Amino acid sequence: MSETAAAERRAPHDARAVSRAQYGALVATVIIVGVVGAWSYFWPQPYFDHFPVFLGEWVSKDGPYNEHLVRDHGAMYLALGAASLYGLVRPSQVGCLLLGIAWTAFGVLHFGYHVTHLHHLPTDEATGQVVVLAVAILLAVALMIPGRARERQEAR
Repeated sequence: MSETAAAERRAPHDARAVSRAQYGALVATVIIVGVVGAWSYFWPQPYFDHFPVFLGEWVSKDGPYNEHLVRDHGAMYLALGAASLYGLVRPSQVGCLLLGIAWTAFGVLHFGYHVTHLHHLPTDEATGQVVVLAVAILLAVALMIPGRARERQEAR
């Protein structure tokens, strides 16, 4: 067994043992949560009326406003964000794997709903929505990919 493999086996939860891609995905999820989660939880009506602003107004075109559901959506994002923030402060392979599983499960289910409910959106907004949700899934999957042992070793 190589020295690197032996070290990883002894310390699989080393805080610096995450790859650059995993760290970048952690940063991205925290930023996403800072926007989507905070906006929908603390300002539910403006979120409903205008999200995501620069790519259209997706939420308001998909049924009537329900403050409870919009705030629950924000609360869920903030909960995932709190876990991602912890993962950013105390990065580890186990933490990234758990976050990756949670974000992927949410992302795939979220994507599944939206990709089957695009009829109410113009083509450009529907395309934007699919792309944004697919990128979110890719970020989630990136959390689960540890990278090369050498890359993680260099981060130490």
